[in-house]
Order: sequence, then structure tokens, then C-alpha cells
Amino acid sequence: MPRSTRTRSGSNIYHVMMRGVNRQNIFEEDEDRQCFMRLLAGCRKASGFRLYGFVLMSNHVHFLMKPEGEPLDTVIKRIGTRYAIWFNQKYQRVGHLFQDRFRSEAVESDAYFFTVLRYIMQNPVKAGLVNHPGAWRWSSFLAYEKGTGTITDTGYAAELFGGREELVAYLTAPNEDAVMDEESFDRELREDQAREKMIRISGCASVAEFQRLDRKTQKAYAGMLLQEGISANQISRMTGMSRTTVYRMAREAENPEAEKAILSEPEAALYDAEGIIW
Repeated sequence: MPRSTRTRSGSNIYHVMMRGVNRQNIFEEDEDRQCFMRLLAGCRKASGFRLYGFVLMSNHVHFLMKPEGEPLDTVIKRIGTRYAIWFNQKYQRVGHLFQDRFRSEAVESDAYFFTVLRYIMQNPVKAGLVNHPGAWRWSSFLAYEKGTGTITDTGYAAELFGGREELVAYLTAPNEDAVMDEESFDRELREDQAREKMIRISGCASVAEFQRLDRKTQKAYAGMLLQEGISANQISRMTGMSRTTVYRMAREAENPEAEKAILSEPEAALYDAEGIIW
């Protein structure tokens, strides 16, 4: 089947997702992420794109970007090729690192721009990696929080929103944002796998069965399903819980006091090893 043509954005702003082939990790340690960021900075200089937001996860990355000077496909190919060469040399591997075709969606409205930006910034939180976007140093959040960055263009979003502090408050607010995510890469394949894992872990084959479980058991299963790589959207559909509830239950299962904790991240955790705010 021939590939479908990408939807062109009237604003020329896109939400882009690159994922490791077969969902494999593209970052094994922080040195890999540091290399990716150096290459990303070089590619931005060469291609001239504007980067409004990004996050590096274990096996995928998200960008909110505007190509200028080169088309989107050329920009992403440049980034992916340079990093794959470095990664393959380091780990003595051969073959593709990224899934053959990156995913992208057009960002046509200001409202959706901010929805995507918040989704990207909160990706590590919703994945259960940290409790606050600022505790994940491999994203653009600190650039928005501190008002400066080496790669991220924070001025556009801050001005469009009406102020940096107001924007940061928006980026950290609880939400039910729904955008293109990892699940949308291969929904039909993963739905069957998710259902099988749901039955294996919980013994429940329907929403009604899951809803009959006590709250403590639901919390435990929500956390286990997330750890199995099932997205919050899928868990929500299979259990009848909202995505926000899934995240909260998963955190409570790992730490019963999590809901009562006051976030106090050490300042050192806010920066990468070189003290750079991206």
C-alpha cells in the first residue's frame, strides 16, 4: 500500500514524533541524550527551523516545530540520520534506529498549539517518570520556566499566550489533553496486545468486570498496565477510568503518600550535567 501524503499545515507548525524501530530505546543513558541535543542544535542551525517545544523519552521524542528554509521531511531526516550514525557506532549495532516514517500532525490553531505544547511538557509526568515537568531535564519546560533557553524559542509562545508566568501555570495544570501520541502509531496492532495484557493482569475482559474491583486493586492494576507499556488512553477505554484517574492511581499504587507530598526538587535536578537549560 502506498504511503499517504502528509497533511500540510497552513501555519507551517507541526507536532512531530520520532520513535525507535520496534519501540526499542533510542536513549540508553544521559550521554546519549546529550549527544542528541548537540546534534539537534547543529541541525537547527543548518536547517533554520524554529523549535517551540520538545521532550526526549526513552524510545521516542516529540517536537513542536516550524520548518523554515527546508521542508519538514528534510529536517527530520537530517536529525535522525546524524543521531543514528552516532548511536550505532557507540553501541556497535547496524540497521535502522528509528521507525521508518516519523509521524506528524498539522497545528493550525493557537488553541491546539498550546494543547500540544502542554502535552509534550507533561509527557514525562504522565509516563510516571517524574512528579513535575521541571524535574525532567530533557525537555523545553525549564526554558519556559526560567525564561531562556539555548535551543527552544520561548518568546513566540509566551507572547501568544499573554505572558510567561501565565503560560508556565498553564503548562503545569491538570488536563485531559488528547493529541497524536505513541498509541496512534499502530493502534490496530496494539489494541489486541493491550486487551491480552488487560486480561492476563486483571482477569477482567470488560469495563463492567473491572469496575467491580475494589479501588485498591484498581490502583495496582492501573500501575501494572502502565508499566506494560499500555497507554493511558487505552487503559481508560478498557477500565472506564479517566486518564487523570489512571495517572493518579498509578502514582498512589507506587507511593500511597504521593498525593500528600509537597514537590521540592533540588535545584541540581533541574539542569543537565553541563548546566544547560535547553
